[in-house]
Amino acid sequence: VRGLCPLKQILRQKEDNTLIFEARFESGNLQKVVKVNEFEYQLTLRTDLYTSRHTQWYYFQVSNMQAGMPYRFTIVNFTNRNSLYKRGLRPLLYSEADAKKHKVGWRRTGNEIKYYKNNAGQGGHQYFSLTWTFQFPHDLDTCYFAHCYPYTYSNLQEYLVAISKDPVKSTFCKIHILCHSLAGNIVYVLTITNPPESGKGTERKAVILTARVHPGETNSSWIMKGFLDYILGDSGTAQLLRDNFVFKVVPMLNPDGVIVGNHRCSLTGQDLNRKYRSNGKKCYPSIWYTRNMIKRVMGEHDVFLYCDIHGHNGKKNVFMYGCERKQQAKALYVHPRVFPLLLSKSCPDKFSFTDCHFRVQKSKEGTGRVVMWKMGINNSYTLEAS
Repeated sequence: VRGLCPLKQILRQKEDNTLIFEARFESGNLQKVVKVNEFEYQLTLRTDLYTSRHTQWYYFQVSNMQAGMPYRFTIVNFTNRNSLYKRGLRPLLYSEADAKKHKVGWRRTGNEIKYYKNNAGQGGHQYFSLTWTFQFPHDLDTCYFAHCYPYTYSNLQEYLVAISKDPVKSTFCKIHILCHSLAGNIVYVLTITNPPESGKGTERKAVILTARVHPGETNSSWIMKGFLDYILGDSGTAQLLRDNFVFKVVPMLNPDGVIVGNHRCSLTGQDLNRKYRSNGKKCYPSIWYTRNMIKRVMGEHDVFLYCDIHGHNGKKNVFMYGCERKQQAKALYVHPRVFPLLLSKSCPDKFSFTDCHFRVQKSKEGTGRVVMWKMGINNSYTLEAS
């Protein structure tokens, strides 16, 4: 400071091949690393802030590597008993050198992948390990590992800026501030519909879509991006949908959790998808304002469909959770199943109707899907994707 004490330089010996790890960046998550031997490292993830659990999401940088050498990483503090890593899922790797030279982005990597119960359980917690071997493609590269393709709050903001600057899209997509999160980040809401011809448009039905209430489920943001790319496109079907519906979209319900690299919770250590019955406007602003916005929309339009988009860490495929009453008349009984069935007919290679469930469990009473259904939206769903 003021030239009085020079910054300490870390002088690396030429022959020191220890990997350098870093996760202090947006959405990053890694707590500590222990070097076991020359090419083997034991990694511990940071739990969601103010909790002692929810270790699933990881995203970290590695440098100072040697190409072609067999490295082994073992993450030792997962808390989920079941994992898709048991069923063929592989970690993701991104190489800056490959991205620059060959335009190669994220790719699946890893051999000898095992997910197993370990002996590190303490204080009543049971922990599970994920281990894999791999080789770095280049010497002294900068690489990243992640659980699923990262999608940060900054990615969303760049996407929304591009929409607002587009002379065509900005005519039928209006971006507003729904509220501010606890940390002061903007929670956005998009209204997408074609401008009505004079005197028309009030009878349009509404469709409400939300995503990323659980920060580690980045696949929900990619599905949301895919939906927005489509509905803002110039295809005949997109035009027809915008003529007939008003789409209300909240693309990122939990920006704080996304930024700090949480897996499931908000900054208060709470699962926001259990808070839709709460009146905690101060504690859970994005949930409170979303529910209020939906009530307002229900006063103006018939709401055809509500869907909250998630990622699933235990099951394969894309599928839905819906709601139905036990004592429904037979004809009405199939009603909440119709939309998922149509989805499975139109894309059978992606969407699995047999994985869908329509029970309303006690533990799910506070979720968006159940609360919106009880508010009167028949087609109220959670969309899950592996």
